[in-house]
Amino acid sequence: MKAARIALLIILALLVVALLLAWPRAQYVASSSPAAWAATPENIARGAYLARAGDCIACHTARGGAAYAGGRALDTPFGRFYGPNLTPDRATGIGAWSADDFWNALHNGIAPAGRLLYPAFPYTNYSRVARADSDALYAYLRSLPPQRQANRPHELRFPYNQQVMLAGWRLLYFRPEVYEAQPARGAEWNRGAYLVEGLGHCSACHSTRNRFGAGGDGLDGGLIATLGWYAPSLTSNSEAGLGGWDRQHIVDLLGTGISPRGSATGPMAEVVARSLQHLTPYDLGAMASYLKSLPATSAPPVDPGPPPGEQVLAEGRRIYAARCADCHGADGQGKAPAYPPLAGNRAVTMTPAVNAIRMTVNGGFPPGTHGNPRPYGMPPFGHELDDAQVAAVLNWIRRSWGNAAPAVSSAEVNRHRAPPVD
Repeated sequence: MKAARIALLIILALLVVALLLAWPRAQYVASSSPAAWAATPENIARGAYLARAGDCIACHTARGGAAYAGGRALDTPFGRFYGPNLTPDRATGIGAWSADDFWNALHNGIAPAGRLLYPAFPYTNYSRVARADSDALYAYLRSLPPQRQANRPHELRFPYNQQVMLAGWRLLYFRPEVYEAQPARGAEWNRGAYLVEGLGHCSACHSTRNRFGAGGDGLDGGLIATLGWYAPSLTSNSEAGLGGWDRQHIVDLLGTGISPRGSATGPMAEVVARSLQHLTPYDLGAMASYLKSLPATSAPPVDPGPPPGEQVLAEGRRIYAARCADCHGADGQGKAPAYPPLAGNRAVTMTPAVNAIRMTVNGGFPPGTHGNPRPYGMPPFGHELDDAQVAAVLNWIRRSWGNAAPAVSSAEVNRHRAPPVD
């Protein structure tokens, strides 16, 4: 017992040291002047554009609720987070915040009174946002109608609900920084890097996270535990690597949700609909140029393993002929751009197969956008096909027309069948 108490005291002492080291780690960048966040039409319009670029509304608006009034749930392996109220209500929103308070939250992940914010709010990316853009965002949010809606406390398991643990996490995984342009790259590339790495926070989904929830700066893909989808690698050609895409095809995908090389579905459809379609052609082009320039990464070849049994493939062939071939073709070539090809389609051959499972079970649409106002979609089959049947048709697709991907089990389908909590 004595040894256990000593060990506990040592652990607590280390945590206190981490807390003392991590809490002061903050940068301060002064605003140019109070005019930068003044409620002028120019500042408000610029802030509204930046809020869309950052897709702030997605996490800070409950389904059916007032815009930016908070309340949307975000389930994670550590518990449930709720997006806070960003309207200028003084009691429940940010009405009592100063422009410096807002900057401190965005850049340093620290709320007024020194409370550390959880990185479910992606300040690890937003830290790169320039002070002038932070001030414009603040001006826009202060212009919204105040909504008296109390913030719901996060529902986190012990010890993740302890600020001292969060301080230790910051010590290991967070360094505040302002984006620094690379002069040799040119203005367009730097604008794209600023948007992708900062406000766009693309790595929040498209990077692999460790067991403590820390993600990298790369875009090498990862399972989005909060949403139940897999965000493919944007650098690996075995997934959604963009290096070989035409620049215009990337612009089309970001701005309209469809392109000759693929379409945006699942969580990415919401990002395009609420955020990316509203960006200027220059900004979309800048993001495309930056994404295209990223060094390609190579993944080890995936061993498809032994093929599923003949009975499984026969059942998959039967289901495909009855329910899929009218749109995607008996030869898997599809009818672009309405119905994508399945032959050679990395979206259906990726491992893990979570996205293919979710599309088959729940269906989905590309977003309705200015450039694609009437998107074609895929109906859900989860109410008609059981887990074994979904696995069978996916195994048939993943082994036909030159596709060679590992088998999908009915247990895997069952694991990804239920939609995430919203």
